[in-house]
Amino acid sequence: MTKRAAGRAGGIAAALPAALFVALAGTALHRQHLAVAGVDLPWGAVAALVLLASVELLLGTAFRSLVPTAVCGAGCYALTGWWSTLEVGKRLIIGDLAGNLWIFGAGAVTVAMLVWCRRYARHAG
Repeated sequence: MTKRAAGRAGGIAAALPAALFVALAGTALHRQHLAVAGVDLPWGAVAALVLLASVELLLGTAFRSLVPTAVCGAGCYALTGWWSTLEVGKRLIIGDLAGNLWIFGAGAVTVAMLVWCRRYARHAG
């Protein structure tokens, strides 16, 4: 196995538990809100997205590859999507503003972090 392939495998091994952590922590956090002038601001969903971006940036820089960043984002998106489709009463993420920001924002944040982390990726050659 080449050094690059070993690094990629290590990155995937780190990205999977990171995705689980971010999905759990972000889902617990996303429902927090602050009432300002009678308007609920979903600061928890924004904080969950910042957490996701931070973990993806850490993975991208630590492993100098886009693969761990993509795996973490895809894993987090898959878990949150699954938790939003559970039957009523078991659903962890509902389709309100905070829930939609958390689920759909995770995809947008992952794309943004993939673009950002390109600068840290090792180039072949």
